[in-house]
Amino acid sequence: MNYLYIALALLAAYLLGSIPTALWVGRRFFGLADIREHGSGNAGATNTFRVLGPKAGSAVLLVDALKGFVAAFFLPQWLVAQGAIAPEHELYFKLACGVLAIVGHIFPIFAQFRGGKGVATVLGMMLGVAPATVGVCLLVFIVMLLLFRYVSLASMSAGVTFALLQLLPQFRPAQPFMVYVGFLLAALLIYTHRANIGRLQAGTESRVPLFGRK
Repeated sequence: MNYLYIALALLAAYLLGSIPTALWVGRRFFGLADIREHGSGNAGATNTFRVLGPKAGSAVLLVDALKGFVAAFFLPQWLVAQGAIAPEHELYFKLACGVLAIVGHIFPIFAQFRGGKGVATVLGMMLGVAPATVGVCLLVFIVMLLLFRYVSLASMSAGVTFALLQLLPQFRPAQPFMVYVGFLLAALLIYTHRANIGRLQAGTESRVPLFGRK
C-alpha cells in the first residue's frame, strides 16, 4: 500500500464533499449572501428548491450527488491504477471515500462546517458503491413524497430502505459488512434530519406543493 496516495485520496474525498454548492450557487447567480439565512436554514438541494427555485435546486442536487459518486467511484479506481491499493481492497476505499464525501457535505471546511443534510451525496455514493439499490430507494422516495409531501420523511425512508436492502445479498456487493455501512448511513440521515423529526411530530414541517395541493 502507498499510504501517501491513500491519504491524498481520503483528503480529496472530504474536500470534494465540502464544496458548498448551494451556498456558492446562491452567491454567484442570485446575489444571496448565505442561503442558510433563508428558508429552512440548510445548505442543501431542498432548501435551494424552496428559496431559489427549481433550476437552481436541480443544479445543486446534481452537483451534490456527483460529489458522492466521484468520491466513491473514481478515487478508489485511481488508487488501484496507481498501485496504491490492491484491487480486492477497492470496495473498502469506495466506502471510506464515499463516507468522507458525505461528512464533508454535512460539515464542510469551506462553509464554517455548516452544510447540508447529506441526502444527495448519499445518493451519489449509492450509485458508486451499490447501484442496484438506487432504483428501489428512489421509488420509495417518490411514493413517500406523493403520499405525504414531506421531503424529509421521504429522504429518511429512502435511507432506511437502502439499509434494509443490504440485508439481501442480491442488492449489495459481496462483503456482508455493507449491512453495517447501510445502517450507519441511515442513522446519519436520521441524525441530520433530527430538527425535521421534531417539526413532523409538532405538525409544523413544510410540505411540498404537488398537483395544486399546498
